[in-house]
Amino acid sequence: MDPVAVAPRRGLRAMLRRGPHDAEILRLAIPAFGALVAEPLFLLGDSAIVGRIGTVPLGGLGVASQALTTLVSISIFLAYGTTAAVARQLGAGNRRAAIQLGIDGLWLAGGIGAAVLAAGIPLAPLIVHAFGASPAVTAGAITYLRISLLGAPAMLAVLAGTGVLRGLQDTRTPLAVAVCASAGNIVLNAIFVLGLGWGLAGSAWGTVIVQNAAALVYLAVVARGARRAGLALRPDGAGVRGAAVAGVSLVLRTLSLQVVLVVTTALAARMGDAAIAAHQIAFRIWILLSLALDAIAIAGQAITGKYLGAGDVAGARAATARMIAWGAGYGVVFGAVIQAAGVVFVLDGVLIGAGDQDYLALAGLITAAVFGVAAALVHVRHGGLVALWLAFSVWVAARFVTLTLRVRGSAWLVTGAVR
Repeated sequence: MDPVAVAPRRGLRAMLRRGPHDAEILRLAIPAFGALVAEPLFLLGDSAIVGRIGTVPLGGLGVASQALTTLVSISIFLAYGTTAAVARQLGAGNRRAAIQLGIDGLWLAGGIGAAVLAAGIPLAPLIVHAFGASPAVTAGAITYLRISLLGAPAMLAVLAGTGVLRGLQDTRTPLAVAVCASAGNIVLNAIFVLGLGWGLAGSAWGTVIVQNAAALVYLAVVARGARRAGLALRPDGAGVRGAAVAGVSLVLRTLSLQVVLVVTTALAARMGDAAIAAHQIAFRIWILLSLALDAIAIAGQAITGKYLGAGDVAGARAATARMIAWGAGYGVVFGAVIQAAGVVFVLDGVLIGAGDQDYLALAGLITAAVFGVAAALVHVRHGGLVALWLAFSVWVAARFVTLTLRVRGSAWLVTGAVR
């Protein structure tokens, strides 16, 4: 029987049983988890500080941060796609080619970041008004978004740099950068918001400063690796175009995810200032609980890409089965919805690592449509936050079905340095 299909049934017992791939998974997943935890703590720190000056500023932070996350997360392929591509080249023994892919990814990130900045600032009022929040929340959100967009190019450079290092099987450096950035953000936000009394704008400026500092660190690390490999930092035109084309399917996949998150936030905003503030806190807690799963997914991207790059299909399947067992076991601990999410996060990472972006794009569109029906029912029937989160759970279940069906087959197991 297919070990990938059986793995979710093993649950906590399978997770606790030692496996041959555990050391490799944990070596990548634990530092990745630490880096991922730093990001929501980064946002929770913002929320805690801004929340001290009122519910309306906190609601503005919730709307603006969701809008900014959506604008930037569309380019998450800079991390995920780069991780998979670099890991494949590394698995095939082509370290020099792997680093060149990373350099191309950073140049692509710079170009996209400049476009986001140029388009986002004038369109900020239109973007924020789409959430339908109260006038007071909307005004604060526009201010926060316009300032925060100054950090968009840096945020994308961090994504690309993170992808390079993960593909090279290094998740410790991103952890160090994320921890320092999170600590710096809390300090600057406390000074600007509470000490200097800059309000929501102070929170945005603190975040921008930290994001640009983190980007400079990644650029320095990649530049050092390029020098050691004898590579110049200039882009390869074909490589940049190839990264952009390969990212199209991941963009569609990400857009489908972001539509769900944006619609959820917009519906919460229409329920009132207190509802959007409560949703902001609840959603950050959900993200925090999900980070262990995302850490395993990141390990899945790096490990799957490396095994398939080396032509080891059996190793890729065995590692995938083990990571699913870890995800399912985590879900047993934290409840049924998280259990489904556990498998979803892991399989999403595995299929990204395998370069199966076209299927992920299709699955994303299907599951977004399923969520759309559930969300429409919440809106029409004037449901509250509980009903909204039940609709969100329906979306998680739909993703579970589509991804497990894919991994039971073999179409995703394509070997070689390039898919």
